[in-house]
Amino acid sequence: MKRSDALHKIHQELSDKEKGYRAKALKMYPHVCGSCAREFSGAKLKELTVHHKDHNHDNNPPDGSNWELLCVYCHDNEHEKHKMKGYGGAVEKSFESKGFSAFDGLDSLFPTSGKD
Repeated sequence: MKRSDALHKIHQELSDKEKGYRAKALKMYPHVCGSCAREFSGAKLKELTVHHKDHNHDNNPPDGSNWELLCVYCHDNEHEKHKMKGYGGAVEKSFESKGFSAFDGLDSLFPTSGKD
């Protein structure tokens, strides 16, 4: 194989990988675990994974609405919760998936003026 052919192949593989959902998610979202809030950068970035919220790896909308970034530990935990759902009776409320919002409870921090 010629050197130019090898370089072209490497560039093509990198381009294909860049089009993958992980690369897209890493460009869209801050490099923070959506569960434990650990931040990732540099070599540690490989520990941040893309979790499909509906557990369907073929559901990759371009807006990233089915993805969340989770560290490898929280990602494993999320899949264990999903596998265990329904076993041994009712699922504990603490195991139910809750959406996260940085603004949850914010309104309770400010007194209301009574003019609603």
